Amino acid sequence: MNKFLITLLALAIAGTASAATLKIATVTPEGSQWMKDMRESAKAIKERTSGRVQIKYYGGGVMGNDTKVLGKIRIGALQGGAFTPAALSDIYPDLNIYGMPLVFDSEEEAAYVRERLDGKLQEGLEAAGFINFGFASGGFAIVMSNTPVKGLDDLKGKRVWVPEGDSISYASMEALSLAPVTLPLTDVLTGLQTGLIDIVAMSPIGALVLQWHTKIKYITEIPLVYTVGFMAIDKRAFNKLSDADQQVVRDVMQETYRSFDRVNLEENHKARDALLNTGIESVPFDAEEVARLRERLLESNRQLGEDGAFTMALYDEMLGYVQEYREDNSEVTAGAP
Repeated sequence: MNKFLITLLALAIAGTASAATLKIATVTPEGSQWMKDMRESAKAIKERTSGRVQIKYYGGGVMGNDTKVLGKIRIGALQGGAFTPAALSDIYPDLNIYGMPLVFDSEEEAAYVRERLDGKLQEGLEAAGFINFGFASGGFAIVMSNTPVKGLDDLKGKRVWVPEGDSISYASMEALSLAPVTLPLTDVLTGLQTGLIDIVAMSPIGALVLQWHTKIKYITEIPLVYTVGFMAIDKRAFNKLSDADQQVVRDVMQETYRSFDRVNLEENHKARDALLNTGIESVPFDAEEVARLRERLLESNRQLGEDGAFTMALYDEMLGYVQEYREDNSEVTAGAP
């Protein structure tokens, strides 16, 4: 009997030791629908693994900016975070390719490309040391400012926010004669309040969630940059889970991010309307100016690739899919306004 009790005790101790808590940081504000959905996914993972895997989210940016979060992941204080591509661009530069300025014309065009390239980016990120569960569109980042921006001349000399570590956006903004100001996401609202920055590029839903809309007066609805967000968990921590528990986490989080991807487009349209209802004015950008802007930015993009900022073969593959989509939908786009 004693041996039996000892065996049960040993099994209990082993079961407790195999339990894992994955601590995940995000700037997503507490109380937002995104945060509620993330916590629901954590609940599902806990239930489906019988408590062996628990996810603890630190919302609202309480763990600091991306640099601090990555530092805490390196020392094991955190196991992952919710990021934008710029945050991990030093680790895996090809994450930046979707966010190259003026590559895409529409959400549908971007979705067509993503069906063909998301898997490659996930594999590349995993090879770089992070497990990813899919990308969620954040919509197009549009120009937001306190003075109207109708063309290139209105951009010259203006101070524009660029995320930390985003060398591609920095070079692109310089190519447009803007003055880029590098700030962590958590400091942008203060930058707008103090006048440190004049212009930000963000999706409408992002601007609402982060409260940036309270400090701007105009939006210029040009599809400047296609944005995505994702979760990344340190591969070393993830590999400590059993194969079965890893699969549960993958299944739940992949569905969560598929849901975000589906819902965000609709929510972004609602957010745009909400911005305009607050009194923010929509400013048109001249069509000829868009063509000039795209020509200048595509030239800048290619130079960055040739300088090694990302894999040129992957960039050219993306542009090939863009062209393929436009050719297949030429009749539709030709009749569009």
